[in-house]
Amino acid sequence: MSKTIIKTEHLRKTYVMGTNKVHALQDISITVSKNEYVALMGPSGSGKSTLMNLLGCLDSPTKGGYFLNGTDVSTMDDAELAEVRNKEIGFVFQTFNLLPRLSALENVALPLVYAGVTKTERLEKAASVLESVGLGDRMDHKPNELSGGQRQRVAVARALVNDPAIILADEPTGNLDSKTSVEIMALFEEIHNAGNTVIIVTHEPDIAEHTHRIIRLRDGLVETDVVNENPVSALSLNG
Repeated sequence: MSKTIIKTEHLRKTYVMGTNKVHALQDISITVSKNEYVALMGPSGSGKSTLMNLLGCLDSPTKGGYFLNGTDVSTMDDAELAEVRNKEIGFVFQTFNLLPRLSALENVALPLVYAGVTKTERLEKAASVLESVGLGDRMDHKPNELSGGQRQRVAVARALVNDPAIILADEPTGNLDSKTSVEIMALFEEIHNAGNTVIIVTHEPDIAEHTHRIIRLRDGLVETDVVNENPVSALSLNG
């Protein structure tokens, strides 16, 4: 039986802006099993970014429950959420979010600093993960010396370095051309095949088609939640 890694129960998120209340999420109940490959889709304002922030423990719901690996994280304070984030979740962002003065190796090793890993171990682990994403020969390069695709590979390696339970990617191909996008989606496919749970937030249908399940949000509610019977394999396209 597949193990549930994410379970949300009637999640709501309301933002108060002056005298207005914005109901970003109205009632979201979903489960995601270990090693699923899921796309979160929806138009601007649908609530997909808010949901990603809650799933990534970057924010707390106004109401409802969120269980990550069986632990209720919906009532945790900021410090507790930060600890869960560092251990359980690897983030990949559209804008890469790399530190410009650090080398690729140092950028990837950064999460391990917060985890209290020794410098020798940090650099060894970071080097190993960079090798695994095809950047063994670019470790000493700074972000401005790398192409967009290479920078996103560094970001993916940084997300993987803590051996997280979940990889959360927010529009990971948004700043890339179509050929490089396929290369990055092939990388996510490899990560999924290796046993990781991967959730990709995207507004691009062709990117969502690579995943095995597509959850569409509209107006803070789940509009549809369907299994993708024929996912596109980026590995074959990349070949």
